[in-house]
Amino acid sequence: MSSIGLNRKKNVKKGIQFCIMVAGISGTGRTTFLNTLCGQEVLTSAAAASFDPKEAHIDKGITIHPITVDLEEDGARISLTIVDTPGFGDNINNESCFSEIMGYLERQYDDILAEESRIKRNPRFRDNRVHVLLYFITPTGHGLRELDIELMKRLSSRVNIIPVIGKADSLTPTELAENKKLIMEDIYYYKIPIYDFPYEVEEDDEITIEENAELRAKLPFAIVASTEAFQINNRPTLARQYPWGYVEVDNPKHSDFGVLRSALLGTHLSDLKEITDDVLYERYRTERLSKGVETPLDGSLNAEELASQSFLLKEEKLRRDEQKLREIEQKVQQEITERRQQLLARENELRELEARFQREASLASHEDSTDSVIPSVSSLTDSSPTVA
Repeated sequence: MSSIGLNRKKNVKKGIQFCIMVAGISGTGRTTFLNTLCGQEVLTSAAAASFDPKEAHIDKGITIHPITVDLEEDGARISLTIVDTPGFGDNINNESCFSEIMGYLERQYDDILAEESRIKRNPRFRDNRVHVLLYFITPTGHGLRELDIELMKRLSSRVNIIPVIGKADSLTPTELAENKKLIMEDIYYYKIPIYDFPYEVEEDDEITIEENAELRAKLPFAIVASTEAFQINNRPTLARQYPWGYVEVDNPKHSDFGVLRSALLGTHLSDLKEITDDVLYERYRTERLSKGVETPLDGSLNAEELASQSFLLKEEKLRRDEQKLREIEQKVQQEITERRQQLLARENELRELEARFQREASLASHEDSTDSVIPSVSSLTDSSPTVA
């Protein structure tokens, strides 16, 4: 059995590791979204926590709360790590919140960096890098606030960011469309790098371009989440009930929840992981190692050990680059072989067409010669003597 087949079996057995972080001020629907995404109660609402009026004036800061659940999506097992950030944006001064989230993201990169430098690696090591940050924007109808802009700009160098509007059913369809427009205008104006479902017109196929263009047009995603099911059209449906009717979670006319879930856990899961590994982590690793050997990773490495790590990491990078070049070469060879087969098939078609034309021309020539012989025979018959 090939190593590729073995790796696939291992992935099926272990499950695909994927990590989502959510951030946003309290009341934007983060907890309900995560519980709906997982199909179970993985987090408890902050509203259910006890409140002490005597401590209302104290900034409690932020809490980084990771939790891992196992999901199954289209037959694939996903080991999903969810990182919630309760307390963000709820303080008078949120500077410490930015530092806490950035510190958490970079610590996961440091763990990978340290593991890669080991002579003997831990077979049970778990990659806890955050692959995507869902940032919940308050549905005010007035675009981004300064807090939103600052967080996304600071974290965009460490994680893929997808902006979403939580509790989107609090806005009318017209207000929601206008709010989406204002938010995207702010993102472009302040040059905030978000994950906008990138594609290359010259390289990607038409289906990929069309799918990504549709997803990009929906940014920021308007989310309505609910863990409560109602009987709608004789089937249980996750929805939110109002006096005038229901807002269905998976109905694309009511919410972008289904589209976002499909992108996160299906169509764009691999792309988010690849960008995290090949772009964001590589950038961080370069910055970390270029600071100099006087700054060890965990305070325990000396200059010689860090220099050795740098050498090993460069070797690893070279191996990765060589592997990518081999894959590109195989792809090019495959395309050449396919083109050659197409050309051979076209040549065979042309040969068959030419042979058919020759047969038809020969047949036409034979018919002409036959027609020219018949009159001469008749003329001989007419000129023969008549017997009395």
